[in-house]
Amino acid sequence: MDRREFLKQVCLWSAGLSLSVPRFRIVPEVLAMERRPPLLAYAHGKDYNNLVTRVVDSLGGMAQFVRPGDKVVIKPNIGWDRNPGQAANTHPLVVKNLVEQALAAGAAKVMVFDRTCNEERRCYVNSGISDALGAVKDRRLRVYHPDSRKYVPVDVERGKAVRRLEIYKDALEADSYINVPVAKHHSLSRLTLGLKNSMGVLGGDRGRMHHDLGQKLADLATVVRPTLTVIDATRILLRSGPQGGNLKDVKVMDTVIASADPVAADAYATTLFDLQPEAIESTKAAFRMGLGEMQIANIKIVRA
Repeated sequence: MDRREFLKQVCLWSAGLSLSVPRFRIVPEVLAMERRPPLLAYAHGKDYNNLVTRVVDSLGGMAQFVRPGDKVVIKPNIGWDRNPGQAANTHPLVVKNLVEQALAAGAAKVMVFDRTCNEERRCYVNSGISDALGAVKDRRLRVYHPDSRKYVPVDVERGKAVRRLEIYKDALEADSYINVPVAKHHSLSRLTLGLKNSMGVLGGDRGRMHHDLGQKLADLATVVRPTLTVIDATRILLRSGPQGGNLKDVKVMDTVIASADPVAADAYATTLFDLQPEAIESTKAAFRMGLGEMQIANIKIVRA
């Protein structure tokens, strides 16, 4: 009931029918239920389309995450004017597969967007995502640049470091939010994975997030909660992140990771960099807030 009431508040505020800022609460019963050992799937191989299908199938298939008639947001990293081999953006084949699976599951609308750091048109084109999704001939798919008028102020009731954020309306209203980061180094957060990728739905001055970034990302995760996180580790950026550019900084891993638990997904992906989950502040903060499982031993891990 909390999410439905929250969406009602968003619609009223956007229509100018309410002056109160939308608030989103997570009830303790939901957090307790989500402390059960989460399932995480990973797959290796050169056929990236096949990898995504395998990991999603291992979690029960896309029907577990997208129902007929759903409005779906698929949120990749398209932040940088870089080509797929440079590992700064989510691989286009990973994004395309998820779009096709969501459509096949009966989604009424699939929306793909990101608030880019470099010039948006160049990011969408040079990342390969525009071309890959242009090949999907389905009127239910929308690939677009965010509209600055569609950011909604949201009070973050459980926030410890930030209490209000401007969040893109489509991400708030989606029935299913599928987070699709690329795994890479980041100069401020050490790594950027799923929790960090959701910064792409924020409006306003995102630079203000950088102080106490780990906790603020966890605060954001109390509001923007992925139905599914799919981490693209087909090639990872070891240094010079988040923008990269030098192929010497890229390591080909041919790996895709997926989980309904966003903290577990980030925790496992961290080990690909020879780091422990505790090394990433956002992972620790989200775990402390009960948003998912960080301890690898407590995650049910299956190879797809």
